[in-house]
Amino acid sequence: MKDKLVMVTGATSGIGKVTARELARQGATVIVVGRSREKCETITNEIRTKTGNSTVSFMVADLGSQAEIRRLATEFLAKHDHLDVLVNNAGAVNTSRIESPDGIELTFGLNHLNYFLLTHLLLPALKTAPTARIVNVASDAHSGSALNFDDLEYKQRRYNGFGAYAHSKLANIMFTYELARRLTGSTITANALHPGFVSTGFGANNGGLFTLVPFLARLIGVNEDKGAETSIYLASSTEVDGVSGAYFSEGRLSKSKAVSYDTAAQQRLWQISEQMTKIVEPMTV
Repeated sequence: MKDKLVMVTGATSGIGKVTARELARQGATVIVVGRSREKCETITNEIRTKTGNSTVSFMVADLGSQAEIRRLATEFLAKHDHLDVLVNNAGAVNTSRIESPDGIELTFGLNHLNYFLLTHLLLPALKTAPTARIVNVASDAHSGSALNFDDLEYKQRRYNGFGAYAHSKLANIMFTYELARRLTGSTITANALHPGFVSTGFGANNGGLFTLVPFLARLIGVNEDKGAETSIYLASSTEVDGVSGAYFSEGRLSKSKAVSYDTAAQQRLWQISEQMTKIVEPMTV
């Protein structure tokens, strides 16, 4: 990974932090992205100290806001002419329906539209790298879910936090498959992954039944280092050179649920995502 430029979102905690740390240990120039400047500074210094890699830096952005995503991309492109690896990792789960600054249901906005918009905006830098990889952290939580195109934002239904999360993770996978198809013939690959049931603080601040998630994870889940292995593998391993449009679960090539392979639904999700992020120019390779 020496001389490779990597961006990891949601990198101030959990598997994002481990992913950033271990890619830095491999010699990559890593950009940590988080919404708290204080946490970004702390984690960046920690990674530098633990890895001996001084080329670790950070950028601050609240990826639940499309204006912040656009600012992040603009600032990145002003400083860098290429990007070798983009790890879309930032995400959240909520007990109640919350809207983003854009007036969009936050789980869908942060977990899916963030991936979609940031990837689209950083494509010019990904295209100029000799080869580039897009790694989208999804989840097997998508099992049993289906995209309700009539109510993607839970405006008409009773809000279900786990349902909204599963919805967004299915969107991650369907976005990845459509993205990979659109990138055919380019030097950019796109893959999605399930990290496993990871023991982190994810969901702990939501209260109610959500407090059971980290509790159960501590009992039966894998630790953060183990949970980050698939992200690290897809970002760095030569074994996946040229592999695109695939789903990996806990380090192995896997199959996502059948509903995720519906190409018409993938294309519809793409079109809706363009509308929701106000993308004017369609992606070209």
